[in-house]
Amino acid sequence: MTTSRDRGLAEALDDARDLPDGEARCAELDRIAARADATGEPRIALAARVALIEAYLQLGERWRLVELVCRCLAALDRTPGLLAGRPGDAERLHRHQRQAVEALFATPRVSLDQARSLLDDLADRLGPDAEVVAELRCRLADHLGDEPTARREYARWHGDQSGRAGPTPRRDQQSADRSATAGPRRVPDRSAAPDPVAGCPGCAPVRRAELLAGWGEPAAALTVLRPVFAGEMGCTDQPERALAVALLPWLRTGEAARAARAHVRAYRRHRRERTALPLLAAHLRFCALGGHLARGLDILAEQLPRLDATADDLAAMEFAAAGALLCGLAVEAGLGGRRIHRPGHGSRPAAEVDLTTLGGQLQTLATTLAGSFDARNGTGHQSGRIASWLAERPLAEAVPLPAEDAADEWPEDDPAEPGPPGDEELVPLSLALLTAALDDRGDGYAAEPDGTVVGRWGEAVIQFRLLGQRGEILHARVVANRRLPAARRAEAYAFCNAWNHDRLLPAAYVHDPGDGTLALAADVTTDLAHGVAPAQLAVLVTAAVSTGAAYAEAVAALP
Repeated sequence: MTTSRDRGLAEALDDARDLPDGEARCAELDRIAARADATGEPRIALAARVALIEAYLQLGERWRLVELVCRCLAALDRTPGLLAGRPGDAERLHRHQRQAVEALFATPRVSLDQARSLLDDLADRLGPDAEVVAELRCRLADHLGDEPTARREYARWHGDQSGRAGPTPRRDQQSADRSATAGPRRVPDRSAAPDPVAGCPGCAPVRRAELLAGWGEPAAALTVLRPVFAGEMGCTDQPERALAVALLPWLRTGEAARAARAHVRAYRRHRRERTALPLLAAHLRFCALGGHLARGLDILAEQLPRLDATADDLAAMEFAAAGALLCGLAVEAGLGGRRIHRPGHGSRPAAEVDLTTLGGQLQTLATTLAGSFDARNGTGHQSGRIASWLAERPLAEAVPLPAEDAADEWPEDDPAEPGPPGDEELVPLSLALLTAALDDRGDGYAAEPDGTVVGRWGEAVIQFRLLGQRGEILHARVVANRRLPAARRAEAYAFCNAWNHDRLLPAAYVHDPGDGTLALAADVTTDLAHGVAPAQLAVLVTAAVSTGAAYAEAVAALP
């Protein structure tokens, strides 16, 4: 319960949470946490630091999480009852603890001792056999170049109870081919509830595939990805993230045409997705090693500005290394006359840079970042990994790239791709998809000639429209049945302002039709340019209907 002493800080915290993402919000949350420490209000201090953690995650600055998570854990140890009766908040803090450990992989600004201490603490709190602990120990060992330890932890993470330890033997191509068609060694228990601390279960196979590909097992990596391609894993990042990770394994196993289709399909999303920088290196390496040098240079020119605007040093290192490889191979192929615009950044002026110069700049950046990781880690693994990337040679002759609209048309006999879209697979938004979602709910509605879908739910009339050039924007407009006299305009505005202050959805406003009455309306708009899964659309429709009906009921309850 909020006391009179902390009410001012509690209100300040609510206001800070409503600030736009950015440094001002972070500074205010940090000030509130410090003030709560000084006034002896540990609950508010903890809540402010959790909000600050999530603000930094929004900014992509995971390295800032470490100290904050440590202070939150210390507060819980001092006052164990802070989260009593709130298991969801405890799970959320443990999830942030995992993310703080993962920050070690993204930047050398996090010390190895800090990450190991947080990981050991997580093992103490969740148990040494927790899935998330095994995964983090596996990825940490791999990051340091300790493959035998990484493989042992991989077996624990993947649920292999055979007791095997140490590296698995390298397989010849025939056995690798058998592995690619035989399915995973162990079928996971789909009935078990996913661990909320371990992160998205739909992304776990992708992280496993990245490890296996790095260990030189492309066929095994593709096998691990099969549940994702089969639509069994619910994740809004899929299948495009998995397709990007599969590009090099498909090239290495002679499936250049499949890799080409996957590249076009995945890059269509990743080219503009803010969080996709870690995946762009795979697209550049595919173009470099698959013979698509001109397209690779186009992608490099388009994405180069991202390199100056990221706090993810690992993604920057890999992007720079892949770009340097691409530039080098392009020069060898006679494309050295091309120039690429590199925007100015800091003291570096903008310039049109030839490929030889740009390749040298990118190689210097990649090797410098790798050296920073290795200096922190006390190993030479990252430098060796980047050197091996830079020394790669083309893997296959170029195959024709499909047209962007045809990239989704996979052959029926393709064992790695699904047939009809599943409930969790992203597909373009369409009127048929929208009406199917309403049909599944059992709702009554009418489809008008212009494509508007109209229905009545309680005191509300709700119209669904597909907006945008390709119909990729879902717009829901709610109109309350009850109208107010025009003389009550001030009251109507006050009601809408109060609703928008207290509720996230829908956005309320007053419409004057000019007949002496006021219509109280609201809308919800969702940009689905990257597609939508049927199950996700069902959630969006349900949210629009339930919040819209609640809004109209509130209007009806006005005096």
